[in-house]
Amino acid sequence: MPKTFLLLGAINAFLCIALGAFGAHGLKKMLSVDMLTVYQTGIQYHFYHALGILVIGLLLLHFPKSRLIAISGWLMMVGIILFSVSLYILSLTGIRGLGMITPFGGVSFLSAWILLAVAIWKEK
Repeated sequence: MPKTFLLLGAINAFLCIALGAFGAHGLKKMLSVDMLTVYQTGIQYHFYHALGILVIGLLLLHFPKSRLIAISGWLMMVGIILFSVSLYILSLTGIRGLGMITPFGGVSFLSAWILLAVAIWKEK
């Protein structure tokens, strides 16, 4: 399981850099300032949680039997999909209805971090 999260973290970090560069260079002239800000927020939270997933992978090297740490990593991945990807699509398409999905991603991020704290607290 550690390898899975280390791989997911590395892939997501790569995607953040690629999507960030695309936003900075390719979308700057195409999107309004507001929509570019929405896009950049998606990148920012995506990157934080790509790093978080890497941390999960490293923690699982030390606590390989911790289901809570693994669940925390999956919640971060779900959060990236629901939060960041919904913001990418919203900024590129202008479909405001996607804004209804984004808070579920935020809750997933929050749940991941609190679950990680609980997992570490419980570990001996």
